[in-house]
Amino acid sequence: MAPSLFSPDRPALVARLRAAGCVFAEDEADLLMAAADSAEALTDLVDRRVAGLPLEQLLGWAEFCGVRVAVDPGVFVPRGRTALLVASAAAVAGPAPAVLDLCCGSGAAALVLHRRLGPRWLAAADIDPVAVACARRNLAPLGVPVYQGDLFGPVPPEWRGRLDLVVANAPYVPSDAVALLPPEARLYEAPVALDGGADGLAVLRRVAVGAAEWLAPGGHLAVESSAGQAEALCGVLADAGLVPTVVHDEDLEATALTARRPG
Repeated sequence: MAPSLFSPDRPALVARLRAAGCVFAEDEADLLMAAADSAEALTDLVDRRVAGLPLEQLLGWAEFCGVRVAVDPGVFVPRGRTALLVASAAAVAGPAPAVLDLCCGSGAAALVLHRRLGPRWLAAADIDPVAVACARRNLAPLGVPVYQGDLFGPVPPEWRGRLDLVVANAPYVPSDAVALLPPEARLYEAPVALDGGADGLAVLRRVAVGAAEWLAPGGHLAVESSAGQAEALCGVLADAGLVPTVVHDEDLEATALTARRPG
């Protein structure tokens, strides 16, 4: 049987989304209409979007650096600003690197770096089992393993001191500021992916110490932070024995840092 045809009222849909605070209401309307195969399905999607569910979790995917990434409910949605982190990481990677994507969430960074770098080894890891399941779905077709555990803990020990690049989009929102995040984040993404402790740098401190052990001499760590945290994070990285560099992108409103292990 051929699918039923329906003609949604796009202007009314756009108006409803805009009234709910959706900045890109026209684009969202088009994506929701494309995802629905009936008027009832569209109404359900719009109702849930107006209630605050992230668009990407409703669609089941997010576009990141030109790649469509599957996103499951509860999983951190890759942000556009994280394109700077990925670009900064790729710029310092070197040829055929061994790469680890820590705090990988959906595995978005690993997906893009697999295309850009042609790594000789690539893996991802996250502490959240829901994120790990999502990342495995995204990365299994590429043969990229995804480990579940705390930072470097689940990574095969033979890679200690041999990694050329560690990318970590670790949580960096100060605990007191989590409540101020947009509802899409604070209500529908795992707190472990957002809360960076009292000053936002608690997880990044541990990442820095671990990277100093797991990177090969001359290897690089790449992380994301807010602009206001960059100076303090440089100190954290230097204290771990790494040599930091800060990268800003005004258009993306993004800040990334790379840090080289000397040698």
